[in-house]
This record gives sequence, C-alpha cells and structure tokens, in this order.
Amino acid sequence: MVRTALAANALPAKLGRPIGRRFFDRSVHDIAPELIGAVLLVEGTGGVIVEVEAYHHNDPAAHSYRGETARNAAMFGPPGHAYVYRSYGMHWCLNFVCEAEGSASAVLIRALQPSHGLDAMAARRGLEEPRQLCSGPGKLAQALGITLAHNCLPLDQPPFALYRRVSAPEIVTGPRIGITKAAELPWRYALRQSPFVSKPFPIKSR
Repeated sequence: MVRTALAANALPAKLGRPIGRRFFDRSVHDIAPELIGAVLLVEGTGGVIVEVEAYHHNDPAAHSYRGETARNAAMFGPPGHAYVYRSYGMHWCLNFVCEAEGSASAVLIRALQPSHGLDAMAARRGLEEPRQLCSGPGKLAQALGITLAHNCLPLDQPPFALYRRVSAPEIVTGPRIGITKAAELPWRYALRQSPFVSKPFPIKSR
C-alpha cells in the first residue's frame, strides 16, 4: 500500500555521486540549497531531501550562538558530521555540520520524499501515508530511526549515506519555522511545489 501511494507523487530517486565530508567544508548558505534533491539514506532507508534550514554561527537562532555546551558540541566539530538534538523533549532532529571546525554552523534536515525502505519507515511511524512519513524534522528522524546514538557520526560512512542530486531542481526560499529569533531570515529552502515538505509556502524561486 505504501509503495502504491508513493508512486503517484514520487520523483525518481536516482543516486548521484556520493557526498564526502569535504562537501560540507564551506559556507552553510551554499550547502543548504545544494542539498535539495540530494538523497539521504540511514541504513538503506530514506529518500530525496526536499526541505532544509540553514543556521549560521552568528545567527541568534542557532544553538551555537551562545557558545559550546555538552548539547551542541557536535556543531563545533569537523564538518560533514551529524548533529542530533532533542526538540521540546519529544523529537530527535538531524542536522549536518558545516564550515570549518569551530565555526558551529549546520543545516537542519526538515523533510524527505521517501524512496528507500518505505515499509521500515511506515512501521516506525505507525502509519502508511507517504506524505506523513518524513514531512518534518521530528517525523523524519523517527522514520529513519535517528537517535542520540547518531550524534557526531560522519555522514559519509555507515549508517549514513549521502548522494548528490542528478539535476538542479527548482528551489523556493522563505522564513524558517518554529523559531522566534531571526525568524525573518529567508534561510529555509525547499523543492518547489513538493507535497512532501513540512509546510508549503508560495515564495519566489531561488
């Protein structure tokens, strides 16, 4: 049932070249839009990245803004690693650490279009509606089985696998979601008209 429902909306999940850690050793603002259309897999389960948010170290909404703590230490580590945190004591959220070590910038992965391991994701989420499997950072983490055990792990080694997009998608930008500081910054990026994003927005294309 899950596969049939997804097929009506799915983009081809073609795998481009693997993404290594060096990909993340540059500006978070360059990396974030380039992740739209890339494929993220965790132990073979995942899909096409369709929505992300950028958080720069001098951004008051970033966890690293007030300095290093036990919670955000992964952000201050080398680029190309995972930063996983608990949101509101309920949901895990997955971020990709960017820029040089110590910069403490990251991209929050907000939504995927499921393409690999749909049965496993449906079982973890307790539902079969494809659009609800990964349409939000908490949903995504639950569907992929992300926990604190994934914090600080390199993104180019198992259980993670990342693949470059095979073509340049049409991207839209807009304000980030669920924050009060610097909420006006247009650092949320998404695949235009994707039904799999956490919250659609009619914003001009990038």
